[in-house]
Amino acid sequence: MTIDSAGPGVPHGLDDPGEPDRPAGRRAVDPVKALMHRHRELCERAVDPLEIAAGLEAHGLTDRTAARLRHRDVFSLAEEMYARAARDGEAAPRTAPPGEPGPRARWAVLALLPGALGAAVVAGLRLTEGQVRPAVAAFGALAVASGLHIALRCGPLSSRHRTTGAARAWTCWLIVYALAGDGLLSAARDGGPHGPWPLATAPVLALLLACAPAAWCAHLFAARARRRLIASRGLEEFAASVRPLLIGAFGLFLAALCGLLALCGTALDEPPAYAGAGALGALLLLVRLLTARGFTHVPGRVLAGAGMAEAAALATVLAARLPGCSLLADPVDSLADAAGPGAVPALACGAGALVLLVQATRTLTRASAHAPPGEAP
Repeated sequence: MTIDSAGPGVPHGLDDPGEPDRPAGRRAVDPVKALMHRHRELCERAVDPLEIAAGLEAHGLTDRTAARLRHRDVFSLAEEMYARAARDGEAAPRTAPPGEPGPRARWAVLALLPGALGAAVVAGLRLTEGQVRPAVAAFGALAVASGLHIALRCGPLSSRHRTTGAARAWTCWLIVYALAGDGLLSAARDGGPHGPWPLATAPVLALLLACAPAAWCAHLFAARARRRLIASRGLEEFAASVRPLLIGAFGLFLAALCGLLALCGTALDEPPAYAGAGALGALLLLVRLLTARGFTHVPGRVLAGAGMAEAAALATVLAARLPGCSLLADPVDSLADAAGPGAVPALACGAGALVLLVQATRTLTRASAHAPPGEAP
């Protein structure tokens, strides 16, 4: 239910970013109308009041400010703005936003593409020998990278915000370490590396196959969050109702990833690396969820921190061979002796995933995180 704000305005001096100052002695302005002019593009583009509510929160408007505008919360204020925009003819013709209910077969197929390409590359490496094998590996790496790029450009994991080159580089390093890092670390601790060391293809293949459940969990979270946005009557109520959805979607992905790790480990007769690959998968999912909604700073720092931790572990083991530097390898040796070489990526990526999970529960539970394009933070 909306109210008519044509009467007297709110008291002079209201601390609200959308309300202009009112000169003394002049007729009171309509504060809601002034707010609509301030956010004209948002009102014109919105397909429902929820998008206006999310956009207002993204601009710092709170339930307390809405109460000063004689509304019980931001949602009630957004309903009036939406209704008045439609009544006054200020809104453009409304069309359904992209990605809403409709055929999703395209992004579903593309989400399966990285896993399919990864399986083809692993099969090719198993069936080839000699000089052909390096060529298959090089071509396969390019194909998988292209498949990942395409899969991440559409669907629930797509991002309107450009990923920095540093973030992409650290992501590639983390995946490369998942493939070859444990073997290289073991060889370095034994005085090597002497020739080629074993590659962990099963965990990497499981991570590629996990792109599909990651996209599905991201879509599930976004769709359920939008439904909660419809039912909620306040920002705090919305955040409290969405937080379990985020944790549930995250848990579903981890369960699916563990199943894929077990399947790939059995099929390829390799250790599944639950701890290291599971932590990396959790880290990459949270990075993508945050990046897709415009929160790029903290994920970039966490990716860099995890990558540098893994690189430092290898560097200290190799540097310990220098005269008088044997103590450098003691922390990594102790960790590897206690839990195996996979403890290094598990600790580095697990700590990063924990930081991002806390960040996600604070940011992805805001209404503004589900704002339409152009209004997200």
